[in-house]
Amino acid sequence: MFSIPALSRVAPVLLGQWRSVHGSAGLLFRSTPVLCAEPLKKKKKLDPQIVKQREERKRKRLEKQIRRLEKNARQLKPIEELEVPVELVDEQGKRRRAVPRPTPELIESRALLEKQWARHRMQEKLADYQLFDRIVAAQTKALNELRLESEQLYEQAIQPDQTLVPFCAKGPAATPPIKDYEQPDGEYIDVSRKWE
Repeated sequence: MFSIPALSRVAPVLLGQWRSVHGSAGLLFRSTPVLCAEPLKKKKKLDPQIVKQREERKRKRLEKQIRRLEKNARQLKPIEELEVPVELVDEQGKRRRAVPRPTPELIESRALLEKQWARHRMQEKLADYQLFDRIVAAQTKALNELRLESEQLYEQAIQPDQTLVPFCAKGPAATPPIKDYEQPDGEYIDVSRKWE
């Protein structure tokens, strides 16, 4: 605590007044802890030539990286699955087959087959559309007749049937453990090639 001579003379008088007003002695003065701060470190004065050289080196390094990225930007990463093995390239002459040129009769028969197939598929599609139209028309006619007979039966008839497709899926709450299963420890060896 600090020792101040003027304060030591005034304190008993103030303390007496404090007691008379509040009935008990209280702390009249509170002090905060001393905050010890260090002086700021002096900035080292660097030679302007050294600073300039450092900035120049940084700039050159960035320019070099930019040039390298621009050069490699046009090159695509090779996909190993699409690369043709060298052995197959070497054996290309042996593996090439002589494909006979199709005769005009063969070309004509293929064109006729394609036309027949297209005609067959079109007729199938039209038959399906007509069948759907007939089914929908018969259903609409039956519902209209039912509505004329009884509105209550009609309302029941247009309700969806929940038992039409009885499907109920109940799976196991927990799968049983697999016998002799070796749990992976999370480590793996990365064998993928790096392209830079």
